[in-house]
Amino acid sequence: MNPLLAAGLACLISIGVIRLRLRFADVGLDQPGHRSLHTRPTPHGGGIGVVAAVVVIGLWVGVPALWLLGVGVLAMLSLIDDWRHLPFWVRLLVHLAVSAFVVILHGAPTLPASISVLVLIAWSINAYNFMDGSDGLAGSMALVGFGAYAAGFALMDEGVFSAVCAALAGAAAGFLVFNWHPARIFMGDVGSIPLGFMASGLGWYGVWAGFWPGWFPLLVFAPFLLDASVTLCKRILRRERVWEAHRDHYYQRMVRLGESHAVVCRRWLGVMLVGGVLALMLLVFDEPVWGWVFTLLWFGLLFVIGYRVDLRWNNHNK
Repeated sequence: MNPLLAAGLACLISIGVIRLRLRFADVGLDQPGHRSLHTRPTPHGGGIGVVAAVVVIGLWVGVPALWLLGVGVLAMLSLIDDWRHLPFWVRLLVHLAVSAFVVILHGAPTLPASISVLVLIAWSINAYNFMDGSDGLAGSMALVGFGAYAAGFALMDEGVFSAVCAALAGAAAGFLVFNWHPARIFMGDVGSIPLGFMASGLGWYGVWAGFWPGWFPLLVFAPFLLDASVTLCKRILRRERVWEAHRDHYYQRMVRLGESHAVVCRRWLGVMLVGGVLALMLLVFDEPVWGWVFTLLWFGLLFVIGYRVDLRWNNHNK
């Protein structure tokens, strides 16, 4: 299937499913709280549209069952968690199990490397969920990130995975119709958890299959990974309960400093676009060494941006 066709169909499916979910908007409301950024009750579960679109397109193009099974298991677990709030250890065990399934089938050459890949996939599953807290943010990152993946697979003549990634991007675009500020619906764990799995799992699969070097997925999703990772490290150093919700991510601090959700989203979207375009350019020119150099430089620039947000935050709270 042509990636553009896959994206268009996924967008329509996503919009249709989310419209159906909004018919029951008074059920499953995300209530405002001291750990959230929204100020009025808003329905969650918009990620069901994204998952439905990806499963339909994935079955159509014949993507290996591993990926659809992983998406399905994580979506079902997360749907239950959205409504019932499962214990942290239950969610973590399932995330590790799904990650291990990927590593068993597409493992690294050595056991330590395979364990590292497993941890990275499991962490990315949760990191994407952590970054779903501001109108339009997670959807925009999915649109750009999986769009870059789709182009990367297409450059390597891998049609099936290019179509699946294009479907992920198209489904995210459909979700953004309802999630751009002011959001009418939130993604919820049912969408963010499977997206994190696909971002990290397909990123690693591309490395394992030789479609792109290891720096490519890191460069594409660098803003999400760094914000979540740096924030986690800070919370560990402060001896906080890292499994509990909070409002200390950089994007959350930007909103709390007075910037609107739309402005914050546009800035993050711009950063993701630059990273995605840079990654594709380096992939086209096939410069493996320079790919790592530019990835490290990009990480350094993002650290500087984060440092400036920290300075503003500290001055604001003096």
